Amino acid sequence: MLTTVLLIDDESPFVEALAKRLVKRGFVVITSSSGPEALTKLQENSSIDVVICDVKMPGMDGIETLRLVKSGYPLVEVIMLTGHATVQSAIQGMRLGALDYLMKPCDMDLLMTKIHEAKDKKSAHENKIASALVELEGPRTYNKT
Repeated sequence: MLTTVLLIDDESPFVEALAKRLVKRGFVVITSSSGPEALTKLQENSSIDVVICDVKMPGMDGIETLRLVKSGYPLVEVIMLTGHATVQSAIQGMRLGALDYLMKPCDMDLLMTKIHEAKDKKSAHENKIASALVELEGPRTYNKT
């Protein structure tokens, strides 16, 4: 099953270049230039597995976007990506549930590893939830009518 990545960054040349590189590596990529637009895309597309979000964006910054993504879509994993990292924003991002915090420009092999790690983590959580639901519901019986 393909991994769907939502890429959020206000720098369109960066978004276009990274999106092309991710598509070439077999990912489905949805792009967004702002936090509010990204939240709308998450609402419209339940197949998003991983969010890659810039920290510094006008209006709603990446930390606020992260907070809203994790509160509304807790199974979606978020990788923060920035050229302006501070220790404080990194700590805050990790506390809010970011999987990792990477500096721009990011090594593509490292980013690929983090995306796969994020997808695996999301899939593991989904499998645990599915197993718990099966245990709660018990075996199903069907009547032939």
